[in-house]
Amino acid sequence: MNIDLKGKTILVTGASSGIGMEIAKQLAQANATVAVQYNQRSNEAENLVKKLGNNSQHFKADLSSEEQCIKLYEDIIAAYGKIDMLVNNAGVFIHSPIKSDTRQWLDTWNKTQKVNLTAAAILSKLCISSFMDNAGGIIVFISSRAAGRGETEDFLAYAASKGGMDSLSRSIARSFGKYNIRSFTIAPGFVRTNMSDKYINVLGEDNLVSELALNRLTEPEDIAPLVVLMASGRLDHATGTTIDINGGSYIR
Repeated sequence: MNIDLKGKTILVTGASSGIGMEIAKQLAQANATVAVQYNQRSNEAENLVKKLGNNSQHFKADLSSEEQCIKLYEDIIAAYGKIDMLVNNAGVFIHSPIKSDTRQWLDTWNKTQKVNLTAAAILSKLCISSFMDNAGGIIVFISSRAAGRGETEDFLAYAASKGGMDSLSRSIARSFGKYNIRSFTIAPGFVRTNMSDKYINVLGEDNLVSELALNRLTEPEDIAPLVVLMASGRLDHATGTTIDINGGSYIR
């Protein structure tokens, strides 16, 4: 299947590493222009846009700040004049034991909701407003199997944020489909990234693989091709769906 995204401007949050970086690479391979959002990994973001080409640029923003989310959108519009697709990929996965100090637990809860859910909501709202005035657009949410099956007691905030993301995506699909706005959710499980490495080391790769229907952990390369397909418009009638890419672990 030949997919050509030339002329499309796509914002990928959290694109300086892991899943987001691979999504950005594969979108660029299909000739898209990628707006790479990052927060701390400036060198990685700069190196990435050099490899991507297609007039791709990097944009620094702390997604825990509502104002910086708004400015991120404004900066990208100033640079390109439009956004055709938003990939809400950025997220945090913070260990927060239930018996930890309540104020500390609440700080983790609030930060998780801000980065994982509120930032995605702000950027989606801004893009939807633009999409409605133009020819439509696409939003992709990188959620988690945790939204459907829950998480362990130390990651309640993470699971709750991803559950909210799933509902937001479905609501967008239902409410704005007549404006040619499509919204999709992808639900990974454990994916081999820098963010998950320390948990893989603690929990043991063999133990994690034993939860899967397959015999290896999911890689970013397993997820990115689906985002490219969504960007192509060939999956439009799957709008509102959640697609599990987690080695079948959600059914075990």
